[in-house]
Amino acid sequence: MKKNHESWGRTPKARQSVIPLTWRHLDFPLSRERGKTCLPFGNGRSYGDSCLNDGGVLLDARGLDRFMDFDSLNGVIRCEAGVLLSEILDLTVPLGWILPVIPGTRLVTVGGAIANDIHGKNHHREGTFGRHLNCFELLRSDNERIMCSRDRNREWFQATIGGLGLTGIILWAEIALKRIPHPAINSETIPFQNLEEFFRLSEESDAEFEYTVAWLDCLAGDENRGRGLFIRGRHHDVSCIDSQKAPGTGLDIPLVMPRSLINRPLVRVYNALRYFKTKRPVSRSTMHYIPFFFPLDSLGHWNRLYGPEGFMQYQCVIPHRDGKEALEEILRTCELEGMQSVLGILKVFGPMKSPGLLSFPRPGITLAMDFPNQGASTLDLLEKLDRIVLAARGAVYPAKDACMSAAVFKRFFPNWEILERFRDPKFFSSFWRRVTKG
Repeated sequence: MKKNHESWGRTPKARQSVIPLTWRHLDFPLSRERGKTCLPFGNGRSYGDSCLNDGGVLLDARGLDRFMDFDSLNGVIRCEAGVLLSEILDLTVPLGWILPVIPGTRLVTVGGAIANDIHGKNHHREGTFGRHLNCFELLRSDNERIMCSRDRNREWFQATIGGLGLTGIILWAEIALKRIPHPAINSETIPFQNLEEFFRLSEESDAEFEYTVAWLDCLAGDENRGRGLFIRGRHHDVSCIDSQKAPGTGLDIPLVMPRSLINRPLVRVYNALRYFKTKRPVSRSTMHYIPFFFPLDSLGHWNRLYGPEGFMQYQCVIPHRDGKEALEEILRTCELEGMQSVLGILKVFGPMKSPGLLSFPRPGITLAMDFPNQGASTLDLLEKLDRIVLAARGAVYPAKDACMSAAVFKRFFPNWEILERFRDPKFFSSFWRRVTKG
């Protein structure tokens, strides 16, 4: 059948055939699409074209949605690759277990979490998702099944973690969970005036708090450039039970807006209100884990607010040595181009190395920004930002990218040729075509 599957940024556009995967014990399903390449598709939460295969076939894995085993005594869960992280959390959190690595949305599949080796607010403590995988099974296009773990087919294990879905279909995975005393989080929010204060807060907080992240007001210029809110949290003590009830379903954006509702004047006012609302030096609260980890999930399909052209998220990581200077140059460049991000998220990555061959996280500072897609001017800005990150010896996150050049990608990820050797010959993506040409 013909169907448009979109990325979360809704750009670039792609048209591909879709084959739904519905159960674990399957043969490779591409026989009726001879001559075409394929790519597994989870829940479409990658922002750019790493989840798209223009002109090819998507293997929709959401039908691989069964739980296979849950050891509630030792905190080990085995499930198929189409299971959402939200479904795991709904099952395990009431029993005192949580996923050790949680991204900014819980609407990611297990397969997508592995393929992009996701990270969260506790990278300084737990590293990436791949560090907590016990094993998984991979189905290749020749119907070979490969059991992957640190001790068995280790090279396939490493290539598939962060491998962007190119090594085959992940059928199921086994994940080691983390024990928690309570679903609630003790959270603190602290305003900071500049990047120097951010780095001070981060160093202080990472030593004492399990979860740390900062919201950055990217529209604040001049003397206010680099201001934001530092958010830190730790799991609540079991002695308090007043925050166990999960929040209800939030609002949903039913249609793509005819034009972007995200504009600089509106966001400038919102950012100022958000920043100055936090008047106290430290604002403390106790909340359910869902709004702490997933604030944007309360607004369903929020990507539709950007209108028919969609948006691009740019996430980079910069080594500590040049971190502050490079961040200031990025913010200054956006300001000079008149294209400041409407959203900025800042976080320090810890030293834990991922087992993934092409994993994005590495020691340094990571910044994520959202830009309404304005065509050539947006692409030109992101190219300028790529050059800043490249000069600082950093990298850009493939799961968020929609435009980096092949030459830049190969310098960000010199191990790409090794992944190419493990890539299934029938698997391709729009992203991989773009970044490996030339």
